[in-house]
Amino acid sequence: MKGLRFLQTIQLKLIIIYVLLILIAMQLIGVYFVSTLKHSLITNFTNDLTKQADFLSVYIGPKIAESMNQDKTKKPRSGEDLNPYVQDLLSIGEAEIQIIDANGIVIAVSKQMQQAYIGQKVTKTLVSRALQGIKDNEEEIVDADNNRKKVIAKPAFDESGRIVGAVYLEASMKNLYQDMDDINRIFISGTLFALVLTALLGVVLSHMITNPIKEITKQATAVAEGNFEQKVKILGSDEIGQLGEAFNYMTNRLQEALSINEEEKEKLASILTNLSDGVVATDTLGQVILMNRRGMQMLKVKPGRAEGSLLSGLLGMEPAVLAPFLSGGLEASVVRLTLHPEEEPLIVRVTFTPILSREKGVTGAIAVLQDITEQEELEQSRREFVANVSHELRTPLTTIKSYLEALDDGAVEDPSLAKRFIGVTRNETERMIRLVTDLLHLSRLDSRNAAIQRVKTDMIEMLEEVADRFSFQLKQKSISMRIIREAGVGTASIDRDQIDQVLDNLVSNAIKYMPDGGNIELSARLPEAGIVEIAVKDTGIGIPKKDLGRIFDRFYRVDKARSRNMGGTGLGLSIAREIVKAHGGTISLESEVNQGTKVSFTLPVAAEGSVTA
Repeated sequence: MKGLRFLQTIQLKLIIIYVLLILIAMQLIGVYFVSTLKHSLITNFTNDLTKQADFLSVYIGPKIAESMNQDKTKKPRSGEDLNPYVQDLLSIGEAEIQIIDANGIVIAVSKQMQQAYIGQKVTKTLVSRALQGIKDNEEEIVDADNNRKKVIAKPAFDESGRIVGAVYLEASMKNLYQDMDDINRIFISGTLFALVLTALLGVVLSHMITNPIKEITKQATAVAEGNFEQKVKILGSDEIGQLGEAFNYMTNRLQEALSINEEEKEKLASILTNLSDGVVATDTLGQVILMNRRGMQMLKVKPGRAEGSLLSGLLGMEPAVLAPFLSGGLEASVVRLTLHPEEEPLIVRVTFTPILSREKGVTGAIAVLQDITEQEELEQSRREFVANVSHELRTPLTTIKSYLEALDDGAVEDPSLAKRFIGVTRNETERMIRLVTDLLHLSRLDSRNAAIQRVKTDMIEMLEEVADRFSFQLKQKSISMRIIREAGVGTASIDRDQIDQVLDNLVSNAIKYMPDGGNIELSARLPEAGIVEIAVKDTGIGIPKKDLGRIFDRFYRVDKARSRNMGGTGLGLSIAREIVKAHGGTISLESEVNQGTKVSFTLPVAAEGSVTA
């Protein structure tokens, strides 16, 4: 374990850094030095060989011309008279020399073992270039023994400047590369020696640096455990010494800050305890540090279990959403939340106030919880009323608009048709007035103060009037409507306006949620004595089974997007239920997706008069 800890220490890292720096530096120097030396040696070797080749070409040219002049027949000579010059005077170290005449035939060689080359034609590119008068002809080759050789070919001229042959030199570079290998070995040995010395030096230097750091680490651990008495020993004025002084200063400041924090916490606890609203104190991370009794009641937290909890979890808010309120970063520091929606919903207004410190700024927040459930319920009732008015007035307004547009399009020129349209418009206007009155009456029904004005009404005639009111909408969507009357159905004592409202609501819904070309049936029957049942059946899109249990709830909508597009608010069926209940009847709904919906309600046959709902 001790060895593993050493592998993770700064001391080892410093040693590695020193070694790597030296290694990189030596490598860079070595690469540059070896490359430069190699280039210099090869250049000198090539220059020497070139000079010797130039000397041979100048010296041997007249000899070749003289040999050629002695042969009157111009036949090639063996060049035996040139061999002594090449072998005895012009042989250069280990270089192999060949003298070639103008026809590319070897006429003399420098070594005895090459005598077999005499008389053979040379086809090498360098020789061909030299015989053409090109002077710069050199290259490096690798022979069969994997030895590098330098090859140079120079043209030979006679005294008149005519090319009479060429000199071909081939010198081994084996010794040169052996010298380079020896130099590389010496350099590698020196590098290894330098790395060892660097590692030893790194151990000493890193020990001098890490010992004070270990001392500061030891003191930091003591401070973390609450011991502020010990101080770091200052051994010098260098960076390590300055770090020790800064650490001692930080320790003093931390001790003071903790004392101030304790005082602020006591003040905060005293304030929270004496407030009547729910109060929760948190730190900047949202962790609860104090909560009064009312706050525990509102958040349903048991005593002793509040501290340490996250306020975001208690309020049901995302930490990222709550964070700006806790830090005081938002101007709007008031939010409304609904607590415990699965039990008894509690709507609260939460006011966030940051806790400020003179030196640290925001150190937390106080959340004040005010119960506004009753106020929100009243506000919701007002919103429901506005939505109800919008929903119920849509149909008559549409009818009025349609007839007025027809009049504007030219129907006003036809007296009989204009009179009819104006009459329908007047009737719809009066119906809107009745609808507004009915909505106000619905509020009275909720308070059990509304009176039902029963009058004897012909049920079939009432259904026919409903069909007439919706004739325009039915025609627009090519929907057929049929009225079914069972035997015995006649008149009943009902509040005509309110039951018209129920029927208008049901028929309007049937039209809205039915494709073009559907069918609607209005029926009336007597299921039992003293009870009349009216049903509205359509072939529309239907309602899923999972929604049937809540379909009469106020503002409940099966498909919010669809209802919004079609103008629905989810109030229609709930209003119908309240009216039917006020009459002493019941209402039910049967539906199947893509098969249609049937809504039926019963009304008792009662005597005429006024009855309080």
